[in-house]
Amino acid sequence: MPYAYIHYPFENVELFENNFPGHFVAEGLDQTRGWFYTLMVLSTALFGKPAFRNLICNGLILAADGKKMSKRLKNYPPPTEVIDDYGADALRLYVINSPVVRAEPLRFKKDGVYGVVKDVFLPWYNAYRFLVQNAKRLEMEGFATFIPMDLISLQASSNVLDQWIYSATESLVQFVCQEMDAYRLYTVVPYLLKFIDNLTNIYVRFNRKRLKGRTGEEDCQRALSTLYHVLLTTCKVMAPFTPFFTEGLYQNMSKVSKGMEESIHYCQFPRAGGKRDERIEQSVARMMTIIDLARNIRERHNKPLKTPLREMIIVHPDSNFLEDIAGKLREYVLEELNVRSLSSCNDPLEFASLRAEPDFSALGKRLGKSMGVVAKEVKAMSQSDILKFENKKEVTVAGHCLQVTDIKVLDYTFSLFCATPMVLTLIAVLCLLSFINVSWNDSLGKVVVRDFKRPDGVAEKEMDAAGDGDVLVILDLRPDESLFEAGIARRIQKLRKKAGLEPTDIVEVYIESLDDDKSVLQQTLVSQEKYICSALGSPLLPSAAPPHAVILCQERFHGISGLAFAITLAKPALIFNSDACLALYSGDAKQANGLQTYLLSRDHSNLKSEFQQGNGKVGLCDGFL
Repeated sequence: MPYAYIHYPFENVELFENNFPGHFVAEGLDQTRGWFYTLMVLSTALFGKPAFRNLICNGLILAADGKKMSKRLKNYPPPTEVIDDYGADALRLYVINSPVVRAEPLRFKKDGVYGVVKDVFLPWYNAYRFLVQNAKRLEMEGFATFIPMDLISLQASSNVLDQWIYSATESLVQFVCQEMDAYRLYTVVPYLLKFIDNLTNIYVRFNRKRLKGRTGEEDCQRALSTLYHVLLTTCKVMAPFTPFFTEGLYQNMSKVSKGMEESIHYCQFPRAGGKRDERIEQSVARMMTIIDLARNIRERHNKPLKTPLREMIIVHPDSNFLEDIAGKLREYVLEELNVRSLSSCNDPLEFASLRAEPDFSALGKRLGKSMGVVAKEVKAMSQSDILKFENKKEVTVAGHCLQVTDIKVLDYTFSLFCATPMVLTLIAVLCLLSFINVSWNDSLGKVVVRDFKRPDGVAEKEMDAAGDGDVLVILDLRPDESLFEAGIARRIQKLRKKAGLEPTDIVEVYIESLDDDKSVLQQTLVSQEKYICSALGSPLLPSAAPPHAVILCQERFHGISGLAFAITLAKPALIFNSDACLALYSGDAKQANGLQTYLLSRDHSNLKSEFQQGNGKVGLCDGFL
């Protein structure tokens, strides 16, 4: 603090008074007495107020064994080695997102820095790479060079995930500005990391078809432009925390836009104040909860995602949320969970029953001997009586007027207050053994258990549910052989990965029946042609690969819904009409072979545009290709 530093009070009086108390003071935990307290004492004695408005105190970084880092013991990895392996940004983010920023000690581990690279930078970079790959794909398919669309027009998009990501980006900017103004660094980075996770695992993951151009060029341009602007804003927000990584992304992204600053560190920090849609943010958050709960049900019953399911039911009292799930978000839920139909229900009683129990701790002293009679009648309350009580907030039982604080109403959830860790552990074990769905509420200290009432005649293995105390998810697990064909597309995508193909690589996909009766597989492919073509982005050829095909990967499947078949991925290849080639050169075989060699060396996807009528080569592609 500038007490004597600027020679106050003998000069610089105005400068001192305009800057005192200081905006913040920062020091390590071990200097609190020699720095923070001394400043406070001096400022209180001299001016009657604190010396600083904000205090930033960092904890100590210890070795992995909890001891102080020592050059003699060499109990820590060399900093240059960590930076060489994982980068300065990863090291910085690891420390920023640690207990150190809360004035607590950190046991430094090199594996923790690697975790930042794996969990933050790789997904973040993959989102950027996905943008670049699909922008390149547009150009390869003959469309215009990718230029980001105007941000104002993009924000008027009718796509629900576009609306959500813009709202989430605005929430990010508002939160970061608010928390950084308050010097709460420890809340900012977790929020940033969660946003990057949502960007990669929700927007990019659920918008793959749009980003790959499967829904048309205009929609693809809109989705890519949205991803571009969100990534650009994310880089600007993260620039103070990861200066090198964001600069690298910014330099590449600035190549497709004019009038951008020379460096990201010359850009103004994004300003808060834009439009937010809190409803759609909440709906998407609940959608992700639904997806997680449905995955838990699948895992519990050994139903992998590649196995299609008939139906999914969402139970929640909020009609607006159900409207979003059954409308705007429907296709994303069905595709991610591989479910054919989705229905919603806003009446929890359809799949559960209400129960009422007296609060003995509240009524015991007040009712005395009457407690037993009142308790018996409360437990015997009918469904309609409980609903009336919830509406009126009071009920008369055995001559006593009871309020909402006197009765616990339990619908498809009920609460158990646990006095000891032993009781909590016992309940957790019982829940695991009986597949009861449990969530822990730290603020209330209670276990919330979701109790599901199945329809009559339906067994647990045929229908099951999971919930989190807010929403209930029900899955119809009964097998349906007609759903088999939907899994073919997923198997083909796995083959592409096995062959090491890039998303931009074009291949031909052949499927061949290995059964004696080949008509069954043929009928399946015909009935689901639209679904499979939509999932693959290209037609599925119902035959064996031709002899001239360059096979990239092949796999055989047996016992899949009683069928056996082989799937082959092949590189597109040219077939020449030898007679037409010879006729073109008046029987000169050498020149004909030279033309074939030239054509084989070209990019096959461009041959149609290069050899078309009007370029001196009339009908060449149709004549001999």
